[in-house]
Amino acid sequence: MKILLTNDDGIDAPGLWAAVRSLRQVGEVCVVAPLKEQSGVGAALTLHGTVEVREVAIDPQLAGDSPGLFDIVAYSVDGTPADSCVLALEKLVGKVDLVVSGINAGSNTGWDVIVSGTVGAALQGYFRGYHTIAISVGGVRSPIFDGAARLVGLMARRLDERRDELGKQDHFLLNVNVPNVALDKIAGLKVTTLGGRSYGESVTERFGQSAASVDDIKRYQISRNVPMSANVVEGSDIWALKNNHVSITPLHIALGHQERMPEVETLVAGLSDQLLKPDAS
Repeated sequence: MKILLTNDDGIDAPGLWAAVRSLRQVGEVCVVAPLKEQSGVGAALTLHGTVEVREVAIDPQLAGDSPGLFDIVAYSVDGTPADSCVLALEKLVGKVDLVVSGINAGSNTGWDVIVSGTVGAALQGYFRGYHTIAISVGGVRSPIFDGAARLVGLMARRLDERRDELGKQDHFLLNVNVPNVALDKIAGLKVTTLGGRSYGESVTERFGQSAASVDDIKRYQISRNVPMSANVVEGSDIWALKNNHVSITPLHIALGHQERMPEVETLVAGLSDQLLKPDAS
């Protein structure tokens, strides 16, 4: 099995290498990850400049690993998580059997998936027809990666065992969130729906001037640090994580809202004639 592993926390992130150690027991692992942390950039691509790529030495990260495991190659990308996945699949690595993005420090639940760099990278694998897993743990401070690492290895092995069967089905994108607790504290595994908004933004004004600053420039910092915990729906990914369950949410790309089409048709009724036949005045 050939596995592409990427992330949004950067090439040196502990969660990335925890995933490497687990996945290399299943197959060949190709790591292509951002040079530095890129959390919150979503699916952004670098379209107006070049992107630098460097091969990374893996020995310092995997010292003490058992011999005889599958091979690893690693690259750092001075760009976004989505850049990393695109470059991997189009140039650096080629075809794979599975794309994994993570393990991210911090949950990616509910509507947060829209801004998640972890999910943004995974989308590029999904767009290209590969089974893809985005995986996160629900803690930024002192994240515990053991459970997530074990789970992603088990999922990869299950996919490898069922490769012929799954090859006849549409590819999937799974968003996995693991509670930030010890393995024996995890309550179980739930296949979930996508919750609502789990975090909101706060805006802080930043004072002070540099030598190059101009008096009329205002500076602000946007942070996603306001918990939005109201109306947590049972069966959602947010609910599962709050109750110490692993959440596995199937995602798909369907922003179109067909159910509202009749309502919108009523809203814009007659505008076509007004647009195409403006008044002579």
